Amino acid sequence: MNLRPLLAVVGLLCCTMPALADGQVRKLITAADKARLDKYGDIRKAALAEAKAGDPAEVEQLDALLAKPLAAFSDKDLTGSWRCRTIKVGGLSPLVIYGWFKCRVTDDGSGWRLEKISGSQRTRGRFFDDGDKRSIYLGSGSVNDDRARPYGSGPQTDQVGYAFRNSAKEWRIEFPAPYYESKLDIMEFKR
Repeated sequence: MNLRPLLAVVGLLCCTMPALADGQVRKLITAADKARLDKYGDIRKAALAEAKAGDPAEVEQLDALLAKPLAAFSDKDLTGSWRCRTIKVGGLSPLVIYGWFKCRVTDDGSGWRLEKISGSQRTRGRFFDDGDKRSIYLGSGSVNDDRARPYGSGPQTDQVGYAFRNSAKEWRIEFPAPYYESKLDIMEFKR
């Protein structure tokens, strides 16, 4: 019996499946970022409480975003071009919602990769499966035309967050305790 065709199919399937949180991400995530994810619930709660003191129109936008039901990642492909914006929650200001920029999601065969390609604050990283309705994002932040450093280069550039999908055309990443300015950053994506 020739097992080569079967092994080739199994190998191809393994290359196209998302990385699991109990596998590769545990080898890559820094201790500081693991601690941030461990405190995600408390950080989020405190940041959202501070946001209530922000501009009422922006508070309404934030509440509408967070009220949307979550959808599974498993049946959708995120690859392609997206409009994206950052929402800074708590910290130096109660709430700041920035304008829309350009982001792109690609699939290199080992999972989805994100790159924010316009605006002064950039991110580049990848996603790891963390259940049906949540993924972990590990990335590196950079400013202007500075080259993104590899994830694991230190707290000033390392980024970690949970990604949630709301529909085929909307999703977000929530970054607990980012290094600069806020208690929680939310990056919102729309087709």
